[in-house]
Amino acid sequence: RLEMRNFGVKVCVIEPGYFKTMITDIESLERNFHSSWEKLPEEIKASYGESYLRQFVAMLKVMQKGYNTNLSLVTNCMEHALTSLHPRTRYSAGWDAKLLYIPISYLPSALSDAL
Repeated sequence: RLEMRNFGVKVCVIEPGYFKTMITDIESLERNFHSSWEKLPEEIKASYGESYLRQFVAMLKVMQKGYNTNLSLVTNCMEHALTSLHPRTRYSAGWDAKLLYIPISYLPSALSDAL
């Protein structure tokens, strides 16, 4: 963003929370993770352990319950960034982006990593 400023280009960052899209489809993600897991060398599988994969997929299923289905929150940010005379530097779409990720981004790294 800052590098483009020297060329007269204003870059706006749109930071959406979790939305229900094809990229967040749990069945597809789970299939891809299992496929990638099967291709790993046994040494790496042993380092992580089978429980890692199961816990990761379980976490995705829990997160899926909080996915937002209203994609207009994102497209409204995009529209404002493109058409506004004075667009914002950052846009956050979705309650999770506004209430969770922005405050966490201001915390010290050690604390945000723990969260």
